[in-house]
Amino acid sequence: MRVTKIETFKFWVDWCNWLLVRVSTDEGLVGWGEGSLHGATGAVETNIHELGAMLIGQDPAGPEQHWQRLYHAWRWRRGATAMTALAALDIALWDLEGKRLGVPVHRLLGGAQRDRLKVYASHWLSGVRKPELALEGAKEAIRRGYHGFKFIPVTYEGLRDDEAGEIRRATELMAAAREGAGPDAEIYIECSEFLSPRTAIMLDEAFRPYRPAWFEEPIPYENAAAMVALQHQIRTPVATGERLLTRFEFRELLERGGCRIVQPDLMHAGGITEVRKIASLADTYYVPVAPHNPTGPICCAAAMHLAAAIPNFLVLEQMEDQRASRDRASTPPIRLEGGHFLLPEGPGLGIEPDIEALMANPYRPQPGRQRRGSLWR
Repeated sequence: MRVTKIETFKFWVDWCNWLLVRVSTDEGLVGWGEGSLHGATGAVETNIHELGAMLIGQDPAGPEQHWQRLYHAWRWRRGATAMTALAALDIALWDLEGKRLGVPVHRLLGGAQRDRLKVYASHWLSGVRKPELALEGAKEAIRRGYHGFKFIPVTYEGLRDDEAGEIRRATELMAAAREGAGPDAEIYIECSEFLSPRTAIMLDEAFRPYRPAWFEEPIPYENAAAMVALQHQIRTPVATGERLLTRFEFRELLERGGCRIVQPDLMHAGGITEVRKIASLADTYYVPVAPHNPTGPICCAAAMHLAAAIPNFLVLEQMEDQRASRDRASTPPIRLEGGHFLLPEGPGLGIEPDIEALMANPYRPQPGRQRRGSLWR
């Protein structure tokens, strides 16, 4: 078997673009990958074709060997666009390997330790700024069968213009969400790097009675030492890693106890091959993995296979607002039952994208998130 063609497809879905890649072979088998970087989609697409040229004419067997060859082919390796392109190709090669051997990807990773994967509703309570709406929204998440949800209780503008008032309002939202969710559901706090170490400590104190499951990206990710210092000062677990691209970038955080949950994104951190190693590194420090997963159907399926096979899986993100779009775009749809994903059992990833269904959503440039000034004080 030899790789004969690499094609890319990009579509606008809800609030971002999905970038899919198809790796075709001379025996008719194809593997699907995904590299949906939120922004710079064109740059990722270019990187996919530049890297993918090295696969043309090659036997696709052995994703690990190809990962090593492609990663080290560029002297200036890493960077979000390069690693996302590598991830998309890596996922496609794992899909091909499973189809070639007639087994699911999780079998190639050592076998499933679980066939039901706990998920939480992500981007929940979007735009909610009133406690009564937070109360009802939390109840709705539980009614849908989720055991937890993630929301953003603070805004950049609120912290900038009225710090004390914004923290008070966020606490009121959190109190209402906890009342609606009940005592046992998990409430994951997305901070979107809006906080400083000082305001993160303030929010930790304010939220303590309501048992937040984690603070996700409480401060900008670039300074690992600052994240380490913050985790040592607050009780709430820090969850981080969605923008870290290799196991080397996770090393300092893990060695120094800078977080209690890691969140590598298979779409950006080199695909299944590299995130598997990140999970193994985290397991050395008894740190669980909650993969970042704001994706289309292909990367979601890849994250499910990896999550099933690693010992330190915690919970998987589910973009509830995109669920209908994702289900229409995949054959078969990813199954969700009782707050759990059900592991696909077909060969490879176990799903195929419906390109014709996605054609109704043509690519469009993604607007950037703008900020003025700084809150890092």
